[in-house]
This record gives sequence, C-alpha cells and structure tokens, in this order.
Amino acid sequence: MTLSFDAAMQAFEPALPLAVGFSGGADSTALLLACARRWPGQVRAIHVHHGLQPAADGFARHCEDLCQALDVPLAVQRPDARHAPGQSPEDAARQARYKAFEAVALASKAHNAIKSIAIAQHADDQVETLVLALSRGAGVAGLAAMPARWRRAGIDWYRPLLRVAGADVRQWLRAQGQGWVEDPTNADERFTRNRIRARILPVLEAAFPAFRDTFARSAQHAAQADELLEELALQDLAIVGAPPRIRALQGLSRARQANVLRHWLRVEHHTTAAAAQLNELLDQVQSCTTRGHRIHIKVGHGFAVRSGPELDWYSPEVLAP
Repeated sequence: MTLSFDAAMQAFEPALPLAVGFSGGADSTALLLACARRWPGQVRAIHVHHGLQPAADGFARHCEDLCQALDVPLAVQRPDARHAPGQSPEDAARQARYKAFEAVALASKAHNAIKSIAIAQHADDQVETLVLALSRGAGVAGLAAMPARWRRAGIDWYRPLLRVAGADVRQWLRAQGQGWVEDPTNADERFTRNRIRARILPVLEAAFPAFRDTFARSAQHAAQADELLEELALQDLAIVGAPPRIRALQGLSRARQANVLRHWLRVEHHTTAAAAQLNELLDQVQSCTTRGHRIHIKVGHGFAVRSGPELDWYSPEVLAP
C-alpha cells in the first residue's frame, strides 16, 4: 500500500551515521532535507558528478549550496561513467553511481563510519523498473524490481520512499518551500525509462488507479519466488558440483538444470546467459551421452565448454596475454 511522504519517513529507521545519495533533483532533495531535519549531525550527502552533460557542473554547485545551508557534509565523486561495448549509457551511469556511493562509505571507516546509505527512488520508479523488466522478457529476478533494503560491502542500503508516489514527494517538497534542479535528460524520450514515465504511467493511472500497489505486490511475489529459486540452486549445486558434472546435471529436470546453471554462471563467473544461449546449452547437456561429444557454446561474455565429465566456462578476455 502506498504511503504519504511523512509516513514513509517516520517508518525509516536506519543505523546512523547515514549517507544520502543526492543528485539535486526533487526526490533526493526531499529525502536529504527530511533526513537532515530528523538526524542533525548524523547525515552526510554524496553527489555523483558523471560529467556526461553540460549542466553537470551546475548540479554540483546547487548541491554544494544546499548542503552548506543544511550544514550537511557533502562528498562529490567524479567516476568514469563511460559505457562499455554492449552496455547502455544508463546502466553504466547507474553502476558508476553505486560504486561511488560505496567508495565514500568505505573511505569513512577510519572515522565516524557511514553505516547506512539511502537512495531516493520512489513508487513510480519501481513501476518503471517492473515495466522495463517485462519489456525485456525478464525472469523472476528482474520482475522482483528494486528491493527496499539490502546489504552490500558491510553497509545497509535503503530505498525509504519506494512506497511513495513521485507526485507526493514533489508535493511535500513544495510545501517546504524548497527548490530543486531538473535534469533536462528526464524529458528525453529516446531513453526507455522516460518513454515509460511519459506515455505508459498516465495510461495506467487512468485505467488502474491502484497500479502502484498492485505492481508492488507482484514485485514482492517475484522476489519471494527468486529467493526460493536461489535456495534450490544452492541445494542442486551441492549435488552437481562446481564446475557441474554433466551426468549429475542430466539427473535434474530441465527447469532445475537451467536454474542451477544460471546460479553457477552468475556466482562463479559473474556472467549471465541469454535465454537462447541457455536453451542451446541445455540441449547440448541433454545430448551429451558419448565420450566424444563436444560442447563449445557462447554464453554471456565467454564460452561454456565440456571438460571431460564436467561443464566448464572461460572468458577469452581472461585468457588473453
């Protein structure tokens, strides 16, 4: 069920000191302002200067001015946000942003260590994430969308506004008389998320007024299913081994083979198989009944290969001198 901004903030109980990801936009401004008022002296801000657009310097100056007015320490990070081949600019910027947040938190370990990081994504962002996952044919991990809380690198991460509608965040901020900066790229419909926000969310609002709540429930169901699949993968990995033994894999159903191989590839080799790649690999595992049967299939950013009785994986980039 969606919450008011005040109710969501009242329910937010992070370990202190707390860092807030602060872009200067409406959502992160509201979150920083509310946190600074509630925990004076226990909050700091992290601004990631991607340097990807001319307005970036202005965003940083705005953040510096507001943090000075709020008496909140500000760390400005300038990561390399260039995207790799095959990676979207949005994903590259997102990955750079999280690494920058984590770097500031880890650097604080020596004194007054940051224990929690809060990010200002809200209910509309959650819906956009779910619609985007559906458009890409994602499995339950993708349909789980964004968690409200998780732990990484010894730090608790939070999205305290995940049950607050975006319009309610801005309404609260206007009531405080506080301004913010608008990222001009937010209106650029060349980006998929912006098209979803501009074209799909208004239609959903008109047809299904409670869509934020129902979509959030679907994401929660998907998250529970993903957790069960993870538990099953761990059990099956203990049976088939790592690297997996082909004969042991053949003793599992095709669905369980797919589940344990996805887990093995992700955890052991930090790669993900496309649906077509995984189906081809499963077909080859099923057909591997003779000693001379060869497996050599492109999977993720490397290759799945047969190595005697086992299935192995390698990346040409790692093997290159």
